[in-house]
Amino acid sequence: MRALPFALLTALISVGFVGAEEPAPDEAAFAPLFDGQTLAGWEGNLDWFRVEDGAIVAGTLEKAIPRNEFLCTEAEYGDFELRLKVKLVGGADANAGIQFRTRRIPDNHEVSGYQADMGEGWWGCLYDESRRNRVLAQADAEALQSLKPGDWNDYVIRCEGPRIQLWLNGQRTVDYTEEEQGIEQTGVIAVQIHGGGPTEAWYKDVKIKVIED
Repeated sequence: MRALPFALLTALISVGFVGAEEPAPDEAAFAPLFDGQTLAGWEGNLDWFRVEDGAIVAGTLEKAIPRNEFLCTEAEYGDFELRLKVKLVGGADANAGIQFRTRRIPDNHEVSGYQADMGEGWWGCLYDESRRNRVLAQADAEALQSLKPGDWNDYVIRCEGPRIQLWLNGQRTVDYTEEEQGIEQTGVIAVQIHGGGPTEAWYKDVKIKVIED
């Protein structure tokens, strides 16, 4: 059976004809953002980011994390689909996330933009980091039943114009349309470790497909 085009699948989802599972990826259309060995193409405070076992590891279990830190791509992206595997290890307050359509704040360790969140009570939510400073869309509780705490989870972020969709382990958690004027639709992608107790956030198999006009 031939797969439905993404645009048609999205339309069917919106009117309730099919479920909210993520569309099957065209693997050939995706390019790696992380080579699995080095942090080439990324920039940030390397005191808090390293490569281990083919993954970007943010933070440490050895001591508390004094503040939020971000490892950012050197390139910017607008409309895209991002796929990666993530794992969060630490105490009950462990928190991290994936930034996108984001920019560094000059002379500051913070960034400003959208975040696909990670952490107890935060998984699958869409947060606005250092801008509106609030959850823009709560994760669908039913979709979170597939979450594997302390283990690898598949995260998908799709941005197309003002529409942002998030999936965890194949289940859509957020379908959000930006209505506020002046919100940027381009920027860097970043992985975060949140300030707090000893925590490690692991990110691997990071790949992206740019969506052309």
